[in-house]
Amino acid sequence: MNYGDPIKSNNPLYRQRLLKHRIGISLSILSMVFGISFLLWILAVLLINGLSAIDVAMFAQDTPAPVSDGGGLRNAIVGSLLMVGFATLVSTPIGILAGIYLAEYGLESKFAQATRFVTDIMLSAPSIVIGLFVYALYVANVQHFSGWAGSIAISLIAIPVVVRTTDNMLQLVPASLREAAFALGAPRWKVATLVRLRAVKAGVVTGVLLAIARISGETAPLLFTALNNQFFSADMNAPMANLPVVIFQFAMSPYDNWRELAWGGALLITTSVLALNILSRTLVRGTKTN
Repeated sequence: MNYGDPIKSNNPLYRQRLLKHRIGISLSILSMVFGISFLLWILAVLLINGLSAIDVAMFAQDTPAPVSDGGGLRNAIVGSLLMVGFATLVSTPIGILAGIYLAEYGLESKFAQATRFVTDIMLSAPSIVIGLFVYALYVANVQHFSGWAGSIAISLIAIPVVVRTTDNMLQLVPASLREAAFALGAPRWKVATLVRLRAVKAGVVTGVLLAIARISGETAPLLFTALNNQFFSADMNAPMANLPVVIFQFAMSPYDNWRELAWGGALLITTSVLALNILSRTLVRGTKTN
């Protein structure tokens, strides 16, 4: 009889490893259930408190004055869309081009290595620090809050996400694909943009969507830059209403009407971010199946 065979059920070493395996799996499942339970709890509270505020008035009327009935979040929704839209237009080309540079020249250039290091720092930087930086650099010099300042702040948050995602996706392109393109006489910039980037375009779009989801709910940078505006305004050079700041202010207020609108805005942001994450995962799954 071979007592050293680990697959024998009477082997002490096998039983010890099996016990550790079962304990590890049990703890993992318990942690997953614990996390999902809190997530479902948060979503349930949002649905219960936020659905009552979701109506046509929330999208058609502006934020109400104190001690007044009715009102909505139209100005805040439009302000958030303008600032997030401009930030996306700025961060997408910069992030993609920087990601291409890091993937193509990252192993050959010290500048690229330093850029990757700074990108990693920016990914973990607190958003309030970025807001304070833009306040000192821009708002303090022009001496007024504005939608442009808010867009700049959240752009600085989105760019590292796009850069890192693009860099990681391009690293997944097989070396044989690049070598085949070089063998056909394609220049390096064409290989980077028309071969490697095209092969992982769905993953790059996923990175952009994740960046949008990340900046959609940022509050601290906008408190230092865009501040807020009770009235409807599409002027990006003036203080601008936005959903995160309105939610923060209304949730802390003593007025029931404001708190109800805060729950509705929170549900709207959560639903939007959830939809963006589902869309990004769908794109990634479609890329893997293809």
